[in-house]
Amino acid sequence: MITAVQLRAARVLLGLDQRQLASLSGLSVPTIQRMEASEAVVRGHVDSLVKLIAALDAAGIEIINEGSISQAQGRGVRLKASGARQPHKARKRTGASR
Repeated sequence: MITAVQLRAARVLLGLDQRQLASLSGLSVPTIQRMEASEAVVRGHVDSLVKLIAALDAAGIEIINEGSISQAQGRGVRLKASGARQPHKARKRTGASR
């Protein structure tokens, strides 16, 4: 199981655009776009999801489900529980210098 947020984050970690991920996974760009636009868990044909997960795994991505422990070594990121997240807000720049 993979969420849309995990999918987008995995793609960014790999430095891939949607076209490149589509090529790696054997899926179409519109399929990748639909998967990334999902609100929560990515839904699709089982075959498409298997291809996607296999491509991410081969590229070095470990999908960590909520509450799971990562068994692999290496660096990684994990999204905190939803209550702990703070949305990123860009600071508005003005002409005045500090």
